[in-house]
Formats: sequence, structure tokens, C-alpha cells
Amino acid sequence: MGDAHFFACNSANYQKYQIYFDFWMVRLDMLHGDTSVMFQYMRRTIIREKRKMDAAELRATQAPIKEKYKTDPKAALITLKAKGSIDNEGIACKVETGRALAVAGLHPASGGSGLELCSGDMLLEALVACAGVTLKSVATAIEVPLKAGIVTAEGDLDFRGTLGVDKEAPVGFAEIRLRFDVDTPAPQDKLDLLLKLTERYCVVYQTIKNGPKISVTMRRV
Repeated sequence: MGDAHFFACNSANYQKYQIYFDFWMVRLDMLHGDTSVMFQYMRRTIIREKRKMDAAELRATQAPIKEKYKTDPKAALITLKAKGSIDNEGIACKVETGRALAVAGLHPASGGSGLELCSGDMLLEALVACAGVTLKSVATAIEVPLKAGIVTAEGDLDFRGTLGVDKEAPVGFAEIRLRFDVDTPAPQDKLDLLLKLTERYCVVYQTIKNGPKISVTMRRV
């Protein structure tokens, strides 16, 4: 696929530090099995360093924030929100991102035109973005030099589930794989620690892995 998406993202914990995420669509390969058709999604982002923040500066930036949360735990509880709108024109949902309006629609494998964003892709992109920021933050904190890196997320989805073709087919990703390819002179024990801490502190990864309590309501307006 030829579509490309580029996002510039500033982390609130980095006053002088900026990470660019470069997202692009990769050709979807249809894998034929005995009883299912599985689609493999790939999203990649390249981590680039614009202005470097060292471990001491990162600690100095986060120290007062951590201290505040220790003395006042309630201050650390923040409700993040997302909002979308639907109308009678087409099967799509317009999501407000704070910077632009993202229009999500059906994937071509479920009858969509392919012109709108796929929410499954957006989920993987959120995972890649969060994992990339966390990786860079942890690398800075434990002083692991990263010259460059690529974060890749893949998810296997059986469209029979969401289309109601087979009640036994799962609705949603059956498996998600997250991979970091990094260019660094750091020894293996440091990389092992980097991966462990990145997994531990990545919000989106932990959310997907542990499955938070979720509620769904509907009201008439």
C-alpha cells in the first residue's frame, strides 16, 4: 500500500526533547490456512533524536513530579479521554485527536473503501508510539545510547469474527507481536534491562496485556 503517515510527537516529560514517529502502511499479506484467512498488519516507526537529554536532566525534570505523586497519590490519577462522532453519511467515525480529525472506517477486508483509517491499525500505531517513547525514556534514564531504532507491531486478525461469518472465530486480534530493532553499542545485559523496563512502564502495552476493567453504556440524545 502506498499511503504514508507522519506524526511529530512531543512527550510531556521531555521539555527539550522531541521524538519523531514515522508511520507507513506496509502491504497486507493474506495468509491462507486450512480454515481461516488471516491478515497481518504492520506498523513501523523510526526513532530519531533531535535534541539529546541525558539521564541527569531527565531525573531533574521528573523528580518534582514523582515527589508530588508520592505525597499526593490522587494527583497521579488522570482520566484520558477520546471522542468521536458518527453521522448518516457512510460507515465511519470521526475521531478528535487534538491536532487533527482522524476519520476511521471499515477495513477493505470487511467491505471498506480503504480511504479511511482502520481502527485496528490505529491500535497498533498507539502501541508503537507508546513503546517508542517509553524505550527512549528508559534508555535515557539507564544511559543506554541509542543511535537509531525501529519499533514494529504486528497483529493477526481473522475477519470472520467481526463479520459474523463464524461464531467460533475470535473478534479482535488473536496475537500481537512487538519488536524493537536498535542500533546501540550497549552490552547485552543492558539491552535485557532496557527491554524489561520498557515492557514494565509502557502504558499501552500493559493495557493490552492485562486487559483493564471496561464498561459500555448507551443513552439517547
